[in-house]
Amino acid sequence: MATQRIIDFLNTRRPNGPCLVVDLDVVRENYIGFEKALPDSRIFYAVKANPAPEILRLLTSLGSSFDTASVTEIEMALDAGAPAERISYGNTIKKERDIARAFELGIRLFAVDSVEEVEKIARAAPGARVFCRVLTDGEGAEWPLSRKFGCVPSMAVNVLRQAKLLGLVAYGVSFHVGSQQTDLSAWDRALSDAKRVFAALAEEGIMLKMVNMGGGFPTRYLRDVPTAQAYGRAIFDALRKHFGNRIPETIIEPGRGMVGNAGVIKTEVVLVSKKADNDNVRWVYLDIGKFGGLAETMDEAIRYQIVTPRDGDATEPCVLAGPTCDSADVMYEKTPYPLPVSLTIGDELLIEGTGAYTTTYASVAFNGFEPLRSYVI
Repeated sequence: MATQRIIDFLNTRRPNGPCLVVDLDVVRENYIGFEKALPDSRIFYAVKANPAPEILRLLTSLGSSFDTASVTEIEMALDAGAPAERISYGNTIKKERDIARAFELGIRLFAVDSVEEVEKIARAAPGARVFCRVLTDGEGAEWPLSRKFGCVPSMAVNVLRQAKLLGLVAYGVSFHVGSQQTDLSAWDRALSDAKRVFAALAEEGIMLKMVNMGGGFPTRYLRDVPTAQAYGRAIFDALRKHFGNRIPETIIEPGRGMVGNAGVIKTEVVLVSKKADNDNVRWVYLDIGKFGGLAETMDEAIRYQIVTPRDGDATEPCVLAGPTCDSADVMYEKTPYPLPVSLTIGDELLIEGTGAYTTTYASVAFNGFEPLRSYVI
């Protein structure tokens, strides 16, 4: 929800056009919450969620590590003051020259999910530590991750075996249970697979040391989600169940769960209309849409909480759309969004829970609309 600091900023600054406002106090609270929930796990903030320099500097000062997807994100984390040993190159799809550049910058921890990627790292980053990503089903996630990343556990064994043969450090396994994961048992299933990889390699004398448990920690949109403490208990119980008293080093990679609820987008109603006189569904057009930063409304996967100045009035279902000349720029149509009947052109709305995966999804200049502006307070 919008904090008083965000509301005061919007009322005082009156920024023109759509914008995101992020409250750093909420980010700080979230980081401390993850520390308390999983005190034995290192936190690697997923930079892709929101790479604002102010957020990265705050998290660096709190002791966070960083999961990066590109050399540019590595450089952002370094510029924020993070030492290279607190940065992982977590993308399993990397150009060899980017691996070499990361190695030159001091990065020594890399994600893989294929023998071919291992071979690139062996050439460009000799002696580095690698962890292999294992496929998960993503069941229970509102934004599931596809088969694009990871491999089956039996292949992960071979990938890490090859890493060892090529002079790399076979360091561990990783998984991602899907973004906005609300099923607490998802980590239990994934940790079972991780244990199988550990056990198979241990029989060959290759002792893995780390499990990267990825992200998936949710933020609240329209429905309540479990607390960080609830996730912490479920994950620790699953670790104890599968690894007994020999629990490995663990990493978590919160992104949405770190910054999602810290941000609010301010937007304006551009048009309210109908497609026919007898149409019982209005179309509400905003000055922001899928191409302005709300890409996660794709397939209506993420349904944001929207606050209007007319809340409390009678509502009716509306199709919610963006301002661009693209028919795909419709956020909610399959399941129309209930909005006040009195809503009118010029009304300013707040879209809550938008601190993650908005600014970096916004197009550069589609239809001439500028990228989503961001203010971090």
